[in-house]
Amino acid sequence: MSGVPERLVEMVTALRGHGITAGPSETVDAAAVVEVLGLADRELLREGLAAALLRRADQRGVFDAVFDVCFPLGVGAPEGARDQEWDLDRVRDELVAALAADDPGAIGRLAGIAVEAFGRYGAGGTGGGGYSAYEALERVRPQSLVVRALAERGGDSGAFTDRLHRDEVRRRVESFRAAVRTEARRRTAEARGRRRVLDHAVDPSPDRVDFLVASRAQLADLRRTIQPLSRKLATRLAARRRRAARGHIDIRRTLRRSLSTGGVPIDLAFRRNRPARPEIVLLCDLSGSVAGFANFTMLLVQALHDQFSKVRVFGFIDTVDEITHLVRTGAADPDSLGARIHAEATLTTWDGHSDYGRSFRHFLDRHADAITPRTSLLILGDARTNGGDPALDAFRTLVTPARHAHWLNPERRALWNTGDSVADRYAGLIRMHECRNTRQLTTLVSRLLPT
Repeated sequence: MSGVPERLVEMVTALRGHGITAGPSETVDAAAVVEVLGLADRELLREGLAAALLRRADQRGVFDAVFDVCFPLGVGAPEGARDQEWDLDRVRDELVAALAADDPGAIGRLAGIAVEAFGRYGAGGTGGGGYSAYEALERVRPQSLVVRALAERGGDSGAFTDRLHRDEVRRRVESFRAAVRTEARRRTAEARGRRRVLDHAVDPSPDRVDFLVASRAQLADLRRTIQPLSRKLATRLAARRRRAARGHIDIRRTLRRSLSTGGVPIDLAFRRNRPARPEIVLLCDLSGSVAGFANFTMLLVQALHDQFSKVRVFGFIDTVDEITHLVRTGAADPDSLGARIHAEATLTTWDGHSDYGRSFRHFLDRHADAITPRTSLLILGDARTNGGDPALDAFRTLVTPARHAHWLNPERRALWNTGDSVADRYAGLIRMHECRNTRQLTTLVSRLLPT
């Protein structure tokens, strides 16, 4: 058990650095788990620590990566890779056999061999080199072995059965890819230190993935969370509306009621407010990488449409077009929203680069009546004008009639006003908020949207 307390504290510290709340009480519980379960069964220990430290299922991916670094399966090169020379064809042939036989042990062993044989980079030693899962996977190319594994597996030739077998082999290929990534982190942690790997080589949880650097698969995962997230936000907004409707204490009615209790105001009376449901207008930059953030936010707000009297959505690149009808819930697959908008809406008539000033002027010319004293305006974009005129006067005219106006910027605050960004100039006319991931977006939507 030597060194286990230090590793446990290091693991909890890393989890907290990745947004998983684990305080002293959870750390004490985790230590009790280690004391009871011991280290003989590593997977049992993994499950016990997960139960003690995690609160949500979507945190499990981060936990598993951190656990594999702090409590690795082994030390040094894996068995079978130390005393033998492995060429690419031999690794691929054995991987085909392992995929066909569904042998998890062989798949894990070959993952270690692939990292050792093809994933090494740098000079090695402390801080000098490491191991790359990307390099190993690019050499082995396990995704290209599906057909060979199916042929070696044999079996029924029916179309339905063949599809099931193909899906099963693809699942095993994904398990091999995951094992390669785990092994590369373990070996790099030995070469360069656990702290560096824990800080920089662990993928964040889905709610902490930056919109601007999210991959296509990560954005697809985020879009699938829209309905659960919208239900949670709708509950929060409904509770805020109930509290707002309660109003202030009615002194006269409260004193009248207190006569029956000897002048003690036990039963409070309130002035009932009957606020009208607000209108929401979204004005979204749909150019470049910002489009992923805008698409996700549009779908989220549209899923909350029952909480508002009206929701209108406008998109722009260098010209503005209303796209409310394209963002209707259930109108089409959310994954194809961006392609659908660009195919059916007129968002650019110039050079395809975002032009905020031209777009704001065009909005005033065509859709100025969309902003009223009942409107809450949300602008989504990075405020990068590509050197164009920001049209601050037109922007001031646009936001002035709105009851509330907020700008959600998916860039880090440290990047505002760098390069062609004029975020600080727009921020002088509207409240601008950093909104880089779904955690920040959820907080801002629940806090900023009026009731």
